[in-house]
Amino acid sequence: MERKPSQIQAPTYGNLVTILSIDGGGIRGVIPSIILDYLESQFQELDGADARLADYFDVMSGTSTGGLVTAMLTAPGESERPLYAARDIKPFYLNHGPNIFPQKRRWFCDIWQLIRCVFRPKYDGKYLHSLVKEELKDIRLKDTLTNVVIPTFDIMCLQPVIFSTYESKRCPKMDVYLSDVCIGTSAAPTYLPAHYFKIEDPKQGTNHPPREYNIIDGGVAANNPTLVAISQVTKQIFDNNPDFFPIKPMDFSRFLVISIGTGAAGNEYKYNSKKAAKWGVLSWLLYKSSTPLIEVFIEASSDMVDLHNSVVFQALGDCDNCYLRIQDDELTGTQSSVDVATKENLEKLVEIGERLLKKPVSRVNLETGVSEPIPHSGTNEDALKRFAKLLSNERRLRESRSPITSCRGSGKVTHPIN
Repeated sequence: MERKPSQIQAPTYGNLVTILSIDGGGIRGVIPSIILDYLESQFQELDGADARLADYFDVMSGTSTGGLVTAMLTAPGESERPLYAARDIKPFYLNHGPNIFPQKRRWFCDIWQLIRCVFRPKYDGKYLHSLVKEELKDIRLKDTLTNVVIPTFDIMCLQPVIFSTYESKRCPKMDVYLSDVCIGTSAAPTYLPAHYFKIEDPKQGTNHPPREYNIIDGGVAANNPTLVAISQVTKQIFDNNPDFFPIKPMDFSRFLVISIGTGAAGNEYKYNSKKAAKWGVLSWLLYKSSTPLIEVFIEASSDMVDLHNSVVFQALGDCDNCYLRIQDDELTGTQSSVDVATKENLEKLVEIGERLLKKPVSRVNLETGVSEPIPHSGTNEDALKRFAKLLSNERRLRESRSPITSCRGSGKVTHPIN
């Protein structure tokens, strides 16, 4: 397959398939921004100041706000390097979050917003749409600097639509603008409007109808997109993509996966069956300024994927070096909201991300479903340092084996590591 000069060499030249996944969660995208910044800083310590996350992962996957972050980190900017460094993501949320989710403070504004939410999305999305289009311009899915996988859901077909770099190269009608993908995967029901766009196949001309998309937030299908990314890679192996030879389907021992959450509500016990038994449609959509139905979908989706991955990777016996899930499940109050973009809450989310780095590495208990610290595994910082070293070594190994990056035995590479 066609490869960009700065793109990581194919897994066929290495030992691993490397995946980075980022959950959905609206304004809580601030939390993974802290984790990603730290991870990229470890790459820079190992390989030089120009190192970027896209240089180390075969696939970067994100849903909703995670899809937006994925696009920013993989879209080409100047000199075919990523448009954003990881350190730029936190300022992006702090600067633009209050305009994406404008906060109404007066009591009559609250009443008007409550009435509006019954008939229309809580936010019109105009600022987000214009911002994304301005940043990503005419960049298409196939242009990303490494493979991306971003889930959405088509409400006309009532089925998930997975936008991936792999599919965009195979099918022209999947090679959509990256801005459309970001707007669509972020269109959380009740919060932001659904997104419509269409694309024509340039090979078929105007005689064939364009493909139409009517999409909403990928979180309704896969708020934690880790499993979607693994499935896309597995599909490439089944399709005999030479990038993955001689890796066999379902050979999870060859996968290295980092999955980053956006935080989850702690045991606040906000809801119970006695209350919910009396709820109708409106109460499920709006209860004390929260949206129980959406929260249930998002939490269930994220936790089920983590549970599945934990079972699979623990079965391999070396889970500590192949699967890392970083998630804070103790958010309370406005911290667990997806749209409270006040200065105070944004600062709290930054603090949560910084504390999360210092927390012990945790893994879901397969008996209880509760995430618990892993003895003798250190902190999330320690784990990220370890994984950064593994990923750096993998990249170096691929470059040493690949005839594409070697210059006739000179040891030089097209994008050298210092």
